[in-house]
Amino acid sequence: MGALTLIRHNAHRVDVDGHAMLMHVPTTSLFELDGVARDVYDLFRSAPAVDPDLMRARLGRHSPDTLADCLHSFLALDILRDADAADTPRPITKVEEIPLSTIILNVNTGCNLACTYCYKEDLTTPAKGQKMGFHTARASFELLLKQAHARDRVNVVFFGGEPLSNMPLIREVVAYALPRAAELSKTVDFSLTTNATLLTPDLVDWFDAHRFALTVSMDGPKLLHDQNRKTVGGKGTYDLVARNVRMLLARYRSRPVGVRVTLTRGVTDVIGIHDHLKNDLGFHEVGFGPATSGPIAVFNLDQQALQAAFEDMKTLGRRYVEAACRGENIGFSNMHQLLTDIAQGTKKAVPCGAGLGMLAVDKEGDLHLCHRFVGSNQPTYGNVAQGIDVPGGRRIAPWPGYSLLLPTLAQAGRDLSKSCALAARSVRRREALANTTFLRRIAAMGARDEPDISGQISGPGGAGATIGRIWQESRRPLSQTRQKGPGRVR
Repeated sequence: MGALTLIRHNAHRVDVDGHAMLMHVPTTSLFELDGVARDVYDLFRSAPAVDPDLMRARLGRHSPDTLADCLHSFLALDILRDADAADTPRPITKVEEIPLSTIILNVNTGCNLACTYCYKEDLTTPAKGQKMGFHTARASFELLLKQAHARDRVNVVFFGGEPLSNMPLIREVVAYALPRAAELSKTVDFSLTTNATLLTPDLVDWFDAHRFALTVSMDGPKLLHDQNRKTVGGKGTYDLVARNVRMLLARYRSRPVGVRVTLTRGVTDVIGIHDHLKNDLGFHEVGFGPATSGPIAVFNLDQQALQAAFEDMKTLGRRYVEAACRGENIGFSNMHQLLTDIAQGTKKAVPCGAGLGMLAVDKEGDLHLCHRFVGSNQPTYGNVAQGIDVPGGRRIAPWPGYSLLLPTLAQAGRDLSKSCALAARSVRRREALANTTFLRRIAAMGARDEPDISGQISGPGGAGATIGRIWQESRRPLSQTRQKGPGRVR
């Protein structure tokens, strides 16, 4: 073995209550380090490269076998690489099978707003919008049911444009989907993101009765919101949106309502925006997404603005931790989702679900990796009527056995997620916070997503030569968490 080097952005050590923990950034996993792994990690932290001679000189007290097991585990996690090829990325993970769980219906390309940073290439006014018909929506749902045959829960997301501009279709889909899913003993959840300008009390009550997960797009106080979120005629929309949001939050009871903020140049006051949306308007959660790679470069955050936004997110993250230790949730969804993942031991092979468990459908029924690709010149991957395309001209027809494990899909999803997940990834890199009591409280607050608990890294059972166990059972004190048996990365 030649010299190895530490890939510092892939792992962070944090010491909690006398336990040495390692946050693995690529998979959002948390491990406890034993004595050997702690010594190995500290050695690589102290030296730019470590060869066998330095290893023997500094860690000769450990047996060669235990050191080898530990090094192999670190290499498997991409925490260590060959020092001569430190900049060479890992090969693309081949995802063996992720059954479809979510279908996104692009119900109308029309929108009554003309937000300056909007990425949608096919956007137009509601009257000129291309609306999806019920035949396509029904075929989309049937595809979802058949491909998710092993799942007991599926998700339908209504998107646009502004989805409320095609409410007749949404009502028709819900009326069809509920009894159809019940026939197969499945539960169907509905989600919708709206600019809130078209909300009425009757609509809110209907969404409430059907337990929709609602998210509002809003960029903060009036001065900031009105910079970019304007009507087609160029008028700011804050007053109308705020009035409708207050009505929505006063009436909605079935589920918490969240808000998504797009951070753009000049709209980066994360703390002030959060305070207004959470405390003044009353949203349950506030999530932030920075514009960093959109086609309209004038709105993208430059390095200085991005750094300032992340500093605010770190400050807000610390406030979240302090509140959580008091048993409170201040509604910072970026941090809440991250720490929920840690508390549940969620391991992510890929950074987002584009093309893997999730597909978006346009009005023609064509399948896209993600709603962001609908209306773009990116390739499609089949049609709800004919099935899902795979390489070589084959097509997975809409029957059980769906498996989108193509490297092309996975890579396209990764390319997309570089901008989507940037905020969350940066929080992970800077704020790998862990506390047993704290994480139990996070778990108790309730996770919104299905947990994906996965394996551990270990060497010979009882030999002490392991990186440790993934912290899957965070509701228990670490002393009560079972030691896992032998095995490699699984």
